[in-house]
Order: sequence, then C-alpha cells, then structure tokens
Amino acid sequence: MKTAIIYSDELKNYDFGPGHPFRGDRFASFFQLYEEKLGKNKNFQLIKNSQPASDKELKLWHTQEYIQVIKAASSGITIPHLYQFISQDNVNPISGKFPQDIERAARIIVRNSILALDFVQEKRSEKAVNIGGGLHHAKSGYGEGFCFYNDVVIVARYAMEKYSLKRILILDTDAHAGNGTCEAFYSDPNVLFIDLHQAGIYPGTGFIDEIGEGRGEGFTINLPLAAATGNKSYQLIFDEIIVPLAREYKPEIVIRYGGSDPHPSDEITQLGLTLEGFKMIGKKVKEISRLCENKSVDLICSGYKPDVLSKAWLSLITGLADVEVELEEPLLETEQGQNLAETKELIKRVKENLKPHWKSMNN
Repeated sequence: MKTAIIYSDELKNYDFGPGHPFRGDRFASFFQLYEEKLGKNKNFQLIKNSQPASDKELKLWHTQEYIQVIKAASSGITIPHLYQFISQDNVNPISGKFPQDIERAARIIVRNSILALDFVQEKRSEKAVNIGGGLHHAKSGYGEGFCFYNDVVIVARYAMEKYSLKRILILDTDAHAGNGTCEAFYSDPNVLFIDLHQAGIYPGTGFIDEIGEGRGEGFTINLPLAAATGNKSYQLIFDEIIVPLAREYKPEIVIRYGGSDPHPSDEITQLGLTLEGFKMIGKKVKEISRLCENKSVDLICSGYKPDVLSKAWLSLITGLADVEVELEEPLLETEQGQNLAETKELIKRVKENLKPHWKSMNN
C-alpha cells in the first residue's frame, strides 16, 4: 500500500518574512529533492489539498477568541495587546508586523494533518505524511515558537472524537520540547506522549520529572538530551524506552512529528543526528506501527537550512516507507558526538520515574 504524502501549494504562505528562520521556500527545496529522488517511485502518492480547517476543527484545541485574533491580524487588522496572544518570534523580526495571509496557510496545515489521519483510518494508505505539520508549540490561546495552530493536538483530539481512539502514541522528535502538545495531554491517559529534545533550550520545558498528572500520570515521557547526542544514543533510547513502552501501551495509531533541527548542520540546535539517524527514526516508527496494523501519521516541518532539511525530511520518509535512496550527508559543521554515558544515565533515571506506572520499565 502506498504512503500518502499530503501537501499544499499554499505552504509557501507559511512564511514569517525576511530575516526570520521560518520561510515558505523551505518546502519548495524539499519537493525539488523529492521529485529528483522519489518522483517515479510507485511506493508514494502525492495528495494536494487547498481546503483549510474549519473553526470547529480548530476549536478542538484553540479558543474562539484566539482564532478570531489570529485571523484578524493575518488580514492586516491592528490588534491591541497582540502580544497577549502571540510571542515576538511569531512576527516579522525586521518590521515587527504580523505575517499577512499566514493564518489560511496554518489552517491548511491543520486540515492536511486531519486528512493524513483520515487516509490511515479509512485504510486508503497505511502511512500518511503531512509536509508542513507538527506545529507543537501553539497553546490553546497563545501562539509561539513559529506555531499558530497546533495540528498535533487537533488531529489527536479529532481521532478521539471521530474514530473513538483511546490509545494514541504521540512521538515528538523535534529538537525542542513540545510544550503545547504536552500541555494539552498532561492529564490524559488516552495519549502516551514521548518527547525527545535538547535539554536547556527553548521553550525551557520538558524536564525528566514531568511525567503527567492525575489520570495522566506516567503517560508523559520527557527525554532531555545533552548537546551533541547522536545516532547511537537515539537508537538506545528507542530500544530501551520507546519501543518497550509502545509494546506495553498497544497504541491504536502512532503520530510522529519533527523535522531536521536535530541535525548539527541545521544550526538552530546542537544535537548530533545524521541522515542515518533520521532514517533510523523512520524505521523505528515503522516497527512500532506494527502494533496497530501498520498505521502511522507523520508530520514534518521543522528545519531551517534547505539542503539539510530536504535530505533529513526525505530520510525520515524513506525510513518509514522502507525505501532506499542515496543521499549525500551534508557537511557537519560541529563535531557529531554520541554521549552514550550521559544517555545511559538518562535512561536509568527515566525508568526509575516510570517504574510505578509501566511494567516494561522494571528491567
């Protein structure tokens, strides 16, 4: 069965303007490489969508007031006290203005994540990828970290509402902690949220002792990684923590998101994941998805250097689909480390915290 890759021509409008790291042309660089490497590969099916998400869909997470503010600001209306609703990294850094027309593009990204889930649940494909999805920093009434609408939260809640799913595994491999997603499901046992991210950087959340609360205690797993953590450490974490938890949890679907920012040449963080590491993540997600009839949704948008992000995104996808392509590793501008000793200590501490909640963490 083909892997569906869902996209929109309007992704180019998800652009914060000159001087900002999140530009719309990042998507074009990926599709250029995709066409070169996979354009004739019959394992993939490109699905183009131009329909935005509705207010009803956005309100699966966001408040009506917030949605109205973002829509109005995107149309050029001056909003008093705008920074009550967004952080300063969500405007053009040179002009200080709200990016025009970005709200519709954000809605389309949300709709594409919903479409990806529908494709998988309706068995039109086992795996579906939304190029542009994974805007994990957006909170219910506050946009930050280049994110306005949190498609991750919305698609998970949509899965619960439309398909009555009760065990959703969300895996965040973005280099930054997914604070918006974490906040949404911190007390919800219907979501097992596992987050790998670099310790000590934006947004300053995702500590090892944050494991959920109330009925959701034990269902949030934070894995804060030291700078330069590389492929072997990531693989060890999958083998020791993520895969055993998934087997015990028995998810009904896997939702993974994150792009190229753990690659050292992407330059926005200091992690050490190479293209082989991204491909390994894709393969591990494929392995985990066997627990739920091979069903998985992949959301990919982070990354800031076109050459690096296009190759890392393609590595994630080909690992997930078990397809071989040759890609030249981008020049690593920082030394790629492993930090195995620190990773083993992290695994030990995480298991200690989770032992009361998971049998698989008792070995």
